Amino acid sequence: MKNKIIVGVAPVGGWGEGNNNPLTPKEIAEEVYRCWNEGASYVHLHVRDENGKLTDDLTLFKETVELIKAKCDIIIDGSTGGYPSLTPYQRSLVLEVPGVELASLNMGSCNFFDGVYINSPKDIEFWANKMHEKGIKPIFEVFEVGMIESAKKIINKNLFSEPYLFDFCLNFPGAMPISPKNILFLAESLPENSLWGLVYYNGEDFILMQTTAICLNAHMVRCGFEDSPYIAKGELAKSNAQLVEKLVGIARKIGKDIATPSEARKIMGLS
Repeated sequence: MKNKIIVGVAPVGGWGEGNNNPLTPKEIAEEVYRCWNEGASYVHLHVRDENGKLTDDLTLFKETVELIKAKCDIIIDGSTGGYPSLTPYQRSLVLEVPGVELASLNMGSCNFFDGVYINSPKDIEFWANKMHEKGIKPIFEVFEVGMIESAKKIINKNLFSEPYLFDFCLNFPGAMPISPKNILFLAESLPENSLWGLVYYNGEDFILMQTTAICLNAHMVRCGFEDSPYIAKGELAKSNAQLVEKLVGIARKIGKDIATPSEARKIMGLS
């Protein structure tokens, strides 16, 4: 399994019209199925309303998960992110949905666009305990290196088994910028027995930086309209599946094998 890389997709973005952004449960499920066919092993899932706005409507999320599960065995990664105006409970509703195996766990607060993305220590503890209760494994999302120290505090509570999963969330306005040096710095700051991947926000050189992450021995790569719609500089992807196909092709050329969902479950330590 050492040469396997896990490919994820975050298919639901807020980029507006022109790039076939899936919104309805049926559209999302069909797009996820296409991504699975191209090699994606897990899906980071947000659900938006008919206007493209993030929503805490659990009915839509449940329907989307059920439609995806009816089509393929891809791993469901529920998001506990969302608007700061939502309560911690509202942000954790996805953890109640059967079929969710992973969940994002934002490990701190940071400047975010023109505001502040608030994830207080108390709220982080609440989400971690809820994940432990539901048997869902977190992907620790870190926007700067201090958040790795916060993740270590959660790890030391022995709520979750190894390996520990991390996403480096870079290039968000107000947070840590992206560069090969910063990616390597974060990777070298992780606790032992950790796996990591890169989430790169809205960069035209998105594919280049994910390729860099692969060359720096990332265990996971993620693409999709939530992260960046660019397939190349100045060129928008026509679909999430096109982005997955591109990353999978690059990973194979570098010499990596692509993990199937069942292999990804073993690598990530999912039950």
